[in-house]
Amino acid sequence: MERVEEKLQVSREDLARIIKELKSWSAPATVLLSLYIPPGRPLSDVLQLLRQEYAITDNIKLKRTRQAVKRALSAAIERLQLLPKVPPNGLVVFCGENIDSGDFICYMLSPPEKVPVFYYRTEKHFVTSFLEDMIEERDVVGIIIVERDQATIGVLKGGRLEVLEELEGYVPGKHEKGGQSQRRYERIIEQLVEEFFKNVAETANRHFLPMIEKGVLKGIIVGGPGYAKIDFVKGGFLDYRLQQLISKELVDVAYQSYEGLKEAVMKANDVVQAQIYREAAEALEEFKSHLATMTGLAVYGAREVSLALEAGALKTLLVHQAREDVGKWKQEGGARGAKVIVIPQGLPEAEWFMDTFEGLAGILRYKTTL
Repeated sequence: MERVEEKLQVSREDLARIIKELKSWSAPATVLLSLYIPPGRPLSDVLQLLRQEYAITDNIKLKRTRQAVKRALSAAIERLQLLPKVPPNGLVVFCGENIDSGDFICYMLSPPEKVPVFYYRTEKHFVTSFLEDMIEERDVVGIIIVERDQATIGVLKGGRLEVLEELEGYVPGKHEKGGQSQRRYERIIEQLVEEFFKNVAETANRHFLPMIEKGVLKGIIVGGPGYAKIDFVKGGFLDYRLQQLISKELVDVAYQSYEGLKEAVMKANDVVQAQIYREAAEALEEFKSHLATMTGLAVYGAREVSLALEAGALKTLLVHQAREDVGKWKQEGGARGAKVIVIPQGLPEAEWFMDTFEGLAGILRYKTTL
């Protein structure tokens, strides 16, 4: 099997798919070619280097390894020769053969951000590390679920919720004695609570400040079951840069850990990224409900979804983020009056949706015999 793909401009979604495929490849010898060319680099210089590398492959003792390296270099040279110059964002080439199966793959692409470095290697794996930063989620929301003696720090990245750290403090219950003993005991309790809040803030600072520096943290949701969340925010325990990003609406949350993060996101009405997550989760639940109760309003499969769109019968179009044609379906759905919901890869049931329905389905406005 030979797989060749040339795209002089790829989206982040395309790049994520390509990186996933490249990372699945490995070889018993250093025959997988990875080439990064930054913008402005003359192609003539790069071609000269590759030809020099090709010339010295005769020094490789093992015949199969030598032939595999030559094949990878030849494929890269052939493709680069067709280009007049390096694209504005640079160019990346991956070519290589699975020596055992004979399968061959060759990608030439221009990534969504500028290639940062000139790099050439043949290794046992494709080197994708320089691209992986480009597919990191650019809109991250921090989440803090806080009580007087418990807290969860987490993030929402696209559709994926992640617990970063869970904390516990020791705050004793109410003291039954009266008088000065009562007041002294209450002061001790408040000091313990304050110390715990400081610990929570220091932990949040450690996780979130690097995200501020990268420019990816867009907001912070603070939630909890009682007044502790209000005291935490009013106390100004967080770094001032994080304090400025706290959502105006503090949400009531009954749980800690992952369930608490999910509840906070589902209740946060003034955070755009949370709204997107909630919208996708609710659309999937509605689709599943129609399937389970056999209402006749659930439709899936490219042909069936297309027919429903053409008839104007589709109320909601669900398309998985990882589908190669996600852009096409977004455009078609919008043009036909359907509400388009892109299911992010990190959503808990996104993988089930992709595996079972190939990441494409819809909810009808009314029953129809298409």
